[in-house]
Amino acid sequence: MMLAGVDDAGRGSVLGPLVIAGVSIDETKIPDLKRLGVKDSKLLSPKKRQELYRKIKKISKAVVYEKIQPPAIDHVVFNGQRLYRLNYLEAQVMASVLSKLNFDLAYVDCCDTNQKRFGYLISDLIAEKSGRKYTVGEKNPLFDSIKSEHHADLNYPVVSAASIIAKVTRDASIKRLHAKHGKFGSGYPSDPETISYLKESFEITNKFPAFTRMSWLTVRRMQGLETKITVETLSN
Repeated sequence: MMLAGVDDAGRGSVLGPLVIAGVSIDETKIPDLKRLGVKDSKLLSPKKRQELYRKIKKISKAVVYEKIQPPAIDHVVFNGQRLYRLNYLEAQVMASVLSKLNFDLAYVDCCDTNQKRFGYLISDLIAEKSGRKYTVGEKNPLFDSIKSEHHADLNYPVVSAASIIAKVTRDASIKRLHAKHGKFGSGYPSDPETISYLKESFEITNKFPAFTRMSWLTVRRMQGLETKITVETLSN
């Protein structure tokens, strides 16, 4: 059986891209992932992630990732109707990633409060992408092939592998941004270096760097715009 795992990195960041990664691997090689020490990327050091990134690529059938840049995120947060904002955008990209992988069963790290709903959404988006349409009452066969679960990156090695691919890919993007625009820390609102960088940029130029998510509350507050925009609309 061919298994696939999908996870993201950088969802909550105010700077830089959101990365969605997918890994497909033969079920017989799952023990190899465990022996390598593959686990949720947040539990690993940068050095260990880099090491595992190379090993995962060697034993996997396929590795795919896509980056969602801040303008695309801002567009759906500012303009999307209810149920068609960030969670929906993630589902679209996860569907795109899965469409590039061969799998019999896929595990997805769910960002919606409703795990089954998110899995069904991805399944329908894959079908839509392939041009397949279902009549009323006809079941999408992918419903049973895509398991959407909270903490899948902790519970399934193939999703842990995807989380490592996503994190290393995003870290490389952040490193390139540092080289071009100066150090700004991790890019997350909880990072004092990131907040200091944003405040200084705004005070000096009265604008933010092009790789800023302008729809984030952190940025809107600095602009004096206190109104909160709902980001995780699928969870409402």
